[in-house]
Amino acid sequence: MPAWFVVTARVHDREAFVQNYAGAAAKLTAEYGGTYVLRGPSATQLEGEGNEGASVVVTQWPDRETALRFWNSPEYTALKKAREGLADISVTLIGD
Repeated sequence: MPAWFVVTARVHDREAFVQNYAGAAAKLTAEYGGTYVLRGPSATQLEGEGNEGASVVVTQWPDRETALRFWNSPEYTALKKAREGLADISVTLIGD
């Protein structure tokens, strides 16, 4: 059964974020079998508490195990460190 990451990011330094993280994350996502469903800037919060103006990214994975293999990989662990201080990130994994 497919699984999805839903990522909300309030980016503080977009140029550095793109240079240090975004391209490498996209390449690694593909290498691990993930595909981008949505990459959208400037979210509008319609109800509840959220991140007005944040970027939202949704990636689809073949299954939960593949998504977690990517998330816990040494390569992605290093990329997460590269984005520290550049954005406030929230990540939710959906799927059995």
